[in-house]
Amino acid sequence: MSVTHIGAAVRRKEDQRFITGRGQYTDDLSRPGQACAYFLRSPHAHAKIRSIDTAKAVAMPGVVAVLTGEDLAKDNVGGLICGWMIHSKDGTPMKAGPHPALAQGKVRYVGDHVAVVIAESLAEAKDAAEAVEVDYEVLPAVVDPALAQKATKGAEPVHAIAPDNTVFAWHLGDKAATDAAFKRAKHVTTIDLVNNRLIPNALEPRAAIGDYDPGTDAYTLYTTSQNPHVARLVLSAFVGIAPEHKLRVIAPDVGGGFGSKIFIYAEETVCVWAAKKVGRPVKWTAERTEAFLADAHGRDHVSHAELATDDKGKILGLRVKTIANLGAYLSTFASSVPTYLYAPLLSGQYDIPAIYCEVDGVYTNTAPVDAYRGAGRPEATFVVERLMEVAARQLGIDPAQFRKRNYIRKFPHQTPVIMNYDVGDYHASLQKALELADYRNFGKRKRESARRGKLRGIGFSSYIEACGIAPSQAVGSLGAGVGLWESAEVRVNPTGSVEVLTGSHSHGQGHETTFAQLVSDRLGIPIDQVTVVHGDTDKVQFGMGTYGSRSGAVGMSAIAKALDKVIAKGKKVAAHVLEAAEGDIEFKDGRFAVAGTDKALGFGEVALQAYIAHKFSGQELEPGLKEGAFYDPTNFTFPAGVHICEVEVDPQTGVTRIERWTAVDDFGVVINPMIVEGQVHGGIAQGVGQALLEGARYDKDGQLVTASFMDYCMPRADDLPSFNVGMTSTPCPSNPLGIKGCGEAGAIAAPAAVVNAITDALGHEDIAMPATPQAVWRACRKAPMRMAAE
Repeated sequence: MSVTHIGAAVRRKEDQRFITGRGQYTDDLSRPGQACAYFLRSPHAHAKIRSIDTAKAVAMPGVVAVLTGEDLAKDNVGGLICGWMIHSKDGTPMKAGPHPALAQGKVRYVGDHVAVVIAESLAEAKDAAEAVEVDYEVLPAVVDPALAQKATKGAEPVHAIAPDNTVFAWHLGDKAATDAAFKRAKHVTTIDLVNNRLIPNALEPRAAIGDYDPGTDAYTLYTTSQNPHVARLVLSAFVGIAPEHKLRVIAPDVGGGFGSKIFIYAEETVCVWAAKKVGRPVKWTAERTEAFLADAHGRDHVSHAELATDDKGKILGLRVKTIANLGAYLSTFASSVPTYLYAPLLSGQYDIPAIYCEVDGVYTNTAPVDAYRGAGRPEATFVVERLMEVAARQLGIDPAQFRKRNYIRKFPHQTPVIMNYDVGDYHASLQKALELADYRNFGKRKRESARRGKLRGIGFSSYIEACGIAPSQAVGSLGAGVGLWESAEVRVNPTGSVEVLTGSHSHGQGHETTFAQLVSDRLGIPIDQVTVVHGDTDKVQFGMGTYGSRSGAVGMSAIAKALDKVIAKGKKVAAHVLEAAEGDIEFKDGRFAVAGTDKALGFGEVALQAYIAHKFSGQELEPGLKEGAFYDPTNFTFPAGVHICEVEVDPQTGVTRIERWTAVDDFGVVINPMIVEGQVHGGIAQGVGQALLEGARYDKDGQLVTASFMDYCMPRADDLPSFNVGMTSTPCPSNPLGIKGCGEAGAIAAPAAVVNAITDALGHEDIAMPATPQAVWRACRKAPMRMAAE
């Protein structure tokens, strides 16, 4: 391949192995002598464990061991942790209950880990699991987050440390200023919203292989992880599996994550611990029903929100009270999602003088809830954009004009809820979106739909997100237990080929292509001479992983810094070889040249000379060409844009069809527009899934009734239209590449756009996600006069 420049739509290098079935996923791997693990899971949402009798199971054919929480405790294996400390508004720390990898004394949700059976085959492990006898004392379960704080009257709380099931009662903003703004308001818009619980369902289910080498007293964990270094850190420093230098974590090819593979789960903890205990590698791969039950879920908010405006439609203030369901245990980053990843985005793209938000995080007897694509930002956008749409309708102002009237105009802009937006042009994105959506002719299309007995609606979502999740100083002040920088190492081989070692992890984002594009562009070498290495803690010294659209803005910036050092070293080498002053060496298009002369060396030639080192004198220049860098940004990045959804509703069946979708996004500098557009498409699909189809449901006893694809509906190709995608660009000033991030935008923008379009078609606001055909049909029955008039 030729030299590839930033901004080129290069086909993904990694797709060759993926589409030909040559990927190497965790379940593709086998270790010599490995045994199979099967987890016995609680059938009850809330129960005390009186006893566990494993005798019959241990005696069954092929069984290697049956291990329980008691065995974990005897080996002093600690519980799983939550890595982000949140303090309540009274200053008290959040109430984090114990989270053992295998239940100890109590189970707290259906699917909780009771015991693990390890056998020669999976079938034998399953058979033996049925022979484990557990004596449960069933307790009342709490499932509805809105009732969790009231459910402990006469009932046992989920965790003793939180008698009222409240993890924290947190707030952000100026309450007095916000209350004063509402007193001045001429109009107040009020809405109640439920942000439905989602199950991530990555294509590849989670899997783990634990291996122990008695010769070196070292462990290896193969796992489906978005951040293997963080997994190693938690398992060594907090869970106590092994010292960090005695634990290697390898995350090979990973088939989708969407946040659900950030966390440290019970299964990988048990597999790596059990490998030493049984003296054999231990492998576990989730079945799809296990994924439904025990993967961390997403969203699940209940909110009451209000927007205050003056007599000219200018926003004066916003206040929100949210109850966030955190499930039965605090997952790795659970506490940050409904707090610092949520409330600081409630300003949206708007100049809102006063904002106040209260969030109560609650325990329930349901699967833990943590980050899922967008993580807090979709929840915030849904609140803000539903408020904006409803307020515009109540005030009789065109929704596009109402947004335009309240957009932030000058940058940088300090919001009243922490964030300092560095750059943007929201008007440009809206104007381009209106043109691409043919907004001026929407009325004609609506009348045509009415002639066919259909209802047509249009909905806006003017979203913003904070991503690149950094800088470390900022997140540390907000309670994060780690820094959120990123690392990179650039190794130049003597022949001029390059290996990039990155702490970012790829699970579908195309890093092997986009990272190589950056190297190709900066060093002037063909893209096929660049290899990207990630996902192995023995190869990459340390990294913080991939989530929050940070791989470009933070991960690639670390690579850029390392490349700067490589080029600087290359100039020194070229100066020695060309017998010139270092200050006279220029580097451009892959060549080191003496300024004003025809004396030059190609990048590969300089690389070779760096390793030959014949021209170096004394110790003033070390041989070799390898450089590393850590990058910690000065601010978050703030991608923003406008999505416009146009739907047609059949009032006789409740079927909603998305007729048009327009997305105009500002991602700053775009490395590969084809990959970025694919990320936008995928995000929209997930957001549409939430709006129309997906919703995890528990019954009153805590049984997950949507525990398979028979009951949990995922979006399919025919649920989606062709997307009309456009872009604007204001380069980000807080990283050297000007990147903002793109991975979560569609999932953040889409739910509000869809619901705003459906409510516009219906003529009322009484519809909740998922807006299934049944829900829409019922909503149509609530507005017969409006329908007839249309």
